[in-house]
Formats: sequence, structure tokens, C-alpha cells
Amino acid sequence: MPPSPLQILRHPTRRRLLGLGQWLLAGAVLPQAPRAFASVPDARQLSFHHTHTGERLALVYAIDDQFVPEALFSLNHFLRDHYSGAIGSMDPQLFNLLHLVRQELGTQQPFEVISGYRSPATNNTLRNTRSGGVAKHSLHMVGKAIDVRLPGVPLTELRDAALSLRQGGVGFYPSEQFVHLDTGPVRRW
Repeated sequence: MPPSPLQILRHPTRRRLLGLGQWLLAGAVLPQAPRAFASVPDARQLSFHHTHTGERLALVYAIDDQFVPEALFSLNHFLRDHYSGAIGSMDPQLFNLLHLVRQELGTQQPFEVISGYRSPATNNTLRNTRSGGVAKHSLHMVGKAIDVRLPGVPLTELRDAALSLRQGGVGFYPSEQFVHLDTGPVRRW
């Protein structure tokens, strides 16, 4: 008999974490997952509200240095191109960056997502129909970028927290009310 989710949570080994996928897929843990995982040392969790789709997501995406495969799958779907529905593969380090930003700011508020993955076709359309702000080789197209804000946190504080981490690119868009974060080279605009 496979270990129960609580046994996995109390004694997380690589093999048990991989086995946890069976429980997640079966739906045995999903409703209690954030609460149950929260008691595990080194469980990293995130929560989101997508401003375009209205969807919400809260999950533990990693435990210790191991990403939870089912959580990454859910995040890829949640952060899909909201124009076309295309699903990309998001860089898991982007989730670590978001987690660090929330820690730096001392908040548990869900990120409001403006844009996650963007297909090349969508990116090209946006470049041709908007007056700037959409890069030809956008990191959104390779799952390494996200545009967000945090309720109750001034955009300048969100920007400054991300800049202080020196983990990638940080773009500040006050008139559009978001901060761009990516896992590319350290830079700012």
C-alpha cells in the first residue's frame, strides 16, 4: 500500500514526493493541500488571481529543492496565453522569484496576474497593435516572464523588492498598473 499523503508530508523523500502525484491526481489531497503542505518545513506556496480569466489558484509548488510536478502543470495551465489559450512551459525559477518577492514584502496576498505565457503569434499581434511595450523577443514567449501586481502593495514597493533580489529583469509600468518580472539577465526599465 502506498504511503498516505500525511506520511509523505511528515517524511518527504524524493520517491514519496513523486508518489504524491498519484494522490493529487486522485483528488485525495487537493482540497486540503495548501493547509496540509503549509505544515511541511520548506514548503513553498503561491496564490494567484488572473485579471483576464477571473480564475484563482493557490498551491504548494515546491518542497525543499523539489518542484511538485502536478503544481507546475497547474501553473502552466493557469498562466496560459489568455488570448489564444495556448499553454507554454513556465520556468519554475519564476515561481521561486515570486515566492521571494512575497517574502521580501512580508505579504501573503495573491498575485494579480496580467500576463504570463504569451504565444509568438499573440506577441506579434500585440507588437503590431500596441504603441510600444511589447518586445520582439519577449521572455513571455519562453515562459520566463510574468506581469503582476499585489493588492495593498504599492507598485513602487513591488518593483523595489524585485530589484533588491537581483534575480532577473524588472520592468515598471505604473500607468498600466503592473510590474514585469522575469528570469532573464538582471536589468531594469
